Amino acid sequence: MDHAAKPAQKTPAIILLMTMTLLGVFPLDVILPSFPALAERFQTSSADIALSVSLFAIGLSFSLLVVGPLSDSLGRKKLLLAGMSVAIAGAAGCIMASEYPWFLFFRVIQAIGCGCFVLSQALVQDLFVGKEQERLRIALVTASGIFISFSPLLGTWLQEQLGWQGSFEVFIAIGLLVILKACLLLENTSGTASSRHRNILAAYWLVCSEPRFVGYWLISALAFACHFSFIVISPIIFMEQLQLSPYQYALALLMYGAAYVLGGFAAGVMNRHMQASTQIITGLLLIALSGLLMLFLLQSSMSAITVLLPMIVCTAGTTITRPVATSRAMGLFPQNAGTSASAGNMIIFTCGGLISAFINLSASNLIMALGLCFLVLSASALTLNSLVNRHNQRACA
Repeated sequence: MDHAAKPAQKTPAIILLMTMTLLGVFPLDVILPSFPALAERFQTSSADIALSVSLFAIGLSFSLLVVGPLSDSLGRKKLLLAGMSVAIAGAAGCIMASEYPWFLFFRVIQAIGCGCFVLSQALVQDLFVGKEQERLRIALVTASGIFISFSPLLGTWLQEQLGWQGSFEVFIAIGLLVILKACLLLENTSGTASSRHRNILAAYWLVCSEPRFVGYWLISALAFACHFSFIVISPIIFMEQLQLSPYQYALALLMYGAAYVLGGFAAGVMNRHMQASTQIITGLLLIALSGLLMLFLLQSSMSAITVLLPMIVCTAGTTITRPVATSRAMGLFPQNAGTSASAGNMIIFTCGGLISAFINLSASNLIMALGLCFLVLSASALTLNSLVNRHNQRACA
């Protein structure tokens, strides 16, 4: 597959990865302030629009089934260019859709194309080595969080200037930039001899038959599901239940970005001084603490502060947990980075989509559902971490 990047190529590679990370917030986060406008446009409810985001995540997870293994055999560049082209076509279709079913259809097309974003994990594995990989993954998760926290503000501005179509139009523009950057930076590769002769099912069996691989990705997925569930239902909590305007909602979520910065800084320090298992446990305990805080604060009157405070704690825990769990999973099969990234991200987005859809059904008490969800998911992830540690000990024995 691709060779480690030369020093002069590392900065352009990081810019490409950051641009892909920025582009990833548009289908899921920049669109959030447009929920009321989309509901009015397609004569449906905001809850239906929220479910469309969950559907997007589930559709994305199925796209990931083939993107990674194909990139191991055909090369990252070809799959990235093809995926971005499909995603751009889906976004254009969303703009032109006149009815809600057609909007959902083109959202799924966009999701299928966005499966190529999983290649960012494979590119990190291909172009960087050793501790560089974990540091870059921490930086990407932190950057993603910062982009997410600013995305509602950007979405509000785009809604005011361009209408709900604005987020899709900017997605198309940045997508074209990614295509150009990939054409200039990435080499045309066709994979290793072993990956070319291994079919998709065999590739998945190779990685998924390793319990530690599945365990680490499930830990990352459960941590992500906490974050994703809040993001999906946050417009309902803030704009419908708390009656905030889209602009006030965007400003409230700016505080969310502080958690990503704090979590990213803490993850960087822990990465230098702590073992991976200790980092994972620390992050998961923070998620559990956020669940307890959410249930405790529920006893008082609900406000933006009582909702955001536990979410800031949860997000810091997620930012600490996910990069190290992901790096440990990806490091088990470095020669099958595409398949590894696809399998893992399929687990992540399936968990995120299904759990957020389940919480969305608890419309009468979303905060209690979130708090209980955080406690159950963190406890499950802690159990998985314990099991993975046992397998690590057996492998070293």
